[in-house]
Amino acid sequence: MLKFLIKPFVALALVLFAASAHAAKDPNDAEGTSDHPEVPRFPGYHIDAATHNDYNEFVFATKGFDAWSNGKGDTRAGKFWEIHYVINDGARVPSLVEIINNYDNAFKKVGGRMVRKDPQQGAVFVVPRGSGERWVQLDIYSQNYGYALDIVDVGEMAQKVEASAGEMADAIKKNGFVALHGILFDTGKATLRPESEPLLTEVVALLNRDKGLRLSVEGHTDNVGDKKSNLELSKKRAESVVRNLSAKGIDLRRLKVDGKGDTVPVADNRSEDGRAMNRRVELVKF
Repeated sequence: MLKFLIKPFVALALVLFAASAHAAKDPNDAEGTSDHPEVPRFPGYHIDAATHNDYNEFVFATKGFDAWSNGKGDTRAGKFWEIHYVINDGARVPSLVEIINNYDNAFKKVGGRMVRKDPQQGAVFVVPRGSGERWVQLDIYSQNYGYALDIVDVGEMAQKVEASAGEMADAIKKNGFVALHGILFDTGKATLRPESEPLLTEVVALLNRDKGLRLSVEGHTDNVGDKKSNLELSKKRAESVVRNLSAKGIDLRRLKVDGKGDTVPVADNRSEDGRAMNRRVELVKF
């Protein structure tokens, strides 16, 4: 497939195709699939298959293809989409040039450019996107009855696991506690957010590898709100963590709950970065 970069796509969605400003979701789309949120499909096609990764690498065919049809050229990493489209029954089949030129014209309007054009297969585009870029590879196949987009919104990987069980064990051995910022809650509530699960799983691994370890789970907040409410919230958040660990098989006799509210800041509460550092869960050995 081919690649491209993109920029603010609000305008692009309006000008991508002469026949249709924005091709909406099709009832024939495979279940659970969707377009890239800012890259419309060519009208008359439905999604046959799609993959979306929060982070992945892709080799864009800026230098063509090898003997096994693998792309040769530039590797980019970031949020990744691979979407395969198939023409709807009875729909007009566009020419290869029509598909390529529609995408090319749309990307040019937002400052994009074509990096490579393959007259037999598709094209690679790069479009500015805020302070970064988006790469898209367009591959057209089966006599234009199908085409695919490989899209990378170039960016750094979001670290999903703040600390491994081994790293937490080292910190506790050295300092007697470890501070965790990756255990997240809904704003103003004690409800654990789903993205906390990888780190909670590591806490379980920490406790399972050292059966003698006992931990006080201590909640901390920033100073937004009154002190009494922050104290209550921090304790409820610690209780939510303990319930989660217990549900994963950890003996409650090895855990204690404590809430410190905003009484033990580790950073300046006058800045958002400082408040984010103060919102944490600490595991303290006892």
